[in-house]
Amino acid sequence: MVAEKLGIEKEAEMKERTEAHAEQTAEAERAAEMKKAVDEARTFGYEKLMQDCTLCPRACHADRLSGRRGYCGQTARIQAARAALHFWEEPCISGKEGSGAVFFSGCPLRCVFCQNSVIAEGGVGQPVGVEQLAAAFLRLQGEGANNINLVTPTHFVPQIAAALRMAKRAGLRIPVVYNTGSYERVETIRLLEGLVDIYLPDLKYWSPESAERYSHAPDYFETASEAIAEMVRQAPEAIFEEREDGTVLMKRGVIVRHLMLPGLGMDSRKVLRYLHETYGNRIYISIMNQYTPMRNFESFPELNRRVGRKAYERLVDFAIRIGIENGFIQEGGTAEESFVPLWDGTGL
Repeated sequence: MVAEKLGIEKEAEMKERTEAHAEQTAEAERAAEMKKAVDEARTFGYEKLMQDCTLCPRACHADRLSGRRGYCGQTARIQAARAALHFWEEPCISGKEGSGAVFFSGCPLRCVFCQNSVIAEGGVGQPVGVEQLAAAFLRLQGEGANNINLVTPTHFVPQIAAALRMAKRAGLRIPVVYNTGSYERVETIRLLEGLVDIYLPDLKYWSPESAERYSHAPDYFETASEAIAEMVRQAPEAIFEEREDGTVLMKRGVIVRHLMLPGLGMDSRKVLRYLHETYGNRIYISIMNQYTPMRNFESFPELNRRVGRKAYERLVDFAIRIGIENGFIQEGGTAEESFVPLWDGTGL
């Protein structure tokens, strides 16, 4: 019994030492990554932006350069989960060859129904340097991507801008797409002027009540509409290229997405009317029916179902009736979990 007890104690001690060593190793790795982040911030001139972060409307003032995480869940070191060809965007974005999508970890909005919540919450992904990100852009171009598609990029805009400049100097020629939930500050969007060709923002809600309930952002509509206005200022005209095979690709412009949610048909109508009355045919509007409950929502039972086919068809009919001509709609079968990629670090 004594020997057995000593064996158990020794095993527990070894386990404790192993865990302590693993924690020390992880801490050393985190320190090394933050040193790289500091060096990059100084090299590319965005040190102050990272020391007192107000990139998104949350304005959390986190010193991300010291390793603290902002509301977005991220430090100053870029973290991303995937950089690969993506075929599930609007046809003029994906084309036949695919869009070169880079999915960044973390998010300033964090909608309760998020399809990509695994990475939006910031726990999945790997550290990526500015030079490494620029190299990923160039690799995607070499693989035939129709564009570089920056997905949920808000909280890394200074780093992304530096990587884009570097990649463009090295031969990046394809359009750059800024793919966002639109909870953006105009000042942050202005950092991208001349670097982004296509803006792909959402306009999720009209009512502050819905925005508060599902995204903890009652100021969403006002904030997002101001950000979209800046995007349209930067890319005021939709420009397309028609290829010999009949494929039509967007080269410049704005496509505003609206994801219809269960029970929010009236809210959706107000969003579409606002966009049409404000921008007319200057922008394209993508009316989406792909909402998929990714888990059971105890606190939001209304979200435990998909949007009905008839409800979606009524919204599309409304869009046509008020005069929307430049738009995209989704066919049945688009609301599937299989449309969510693997967050395995591919391409990074």
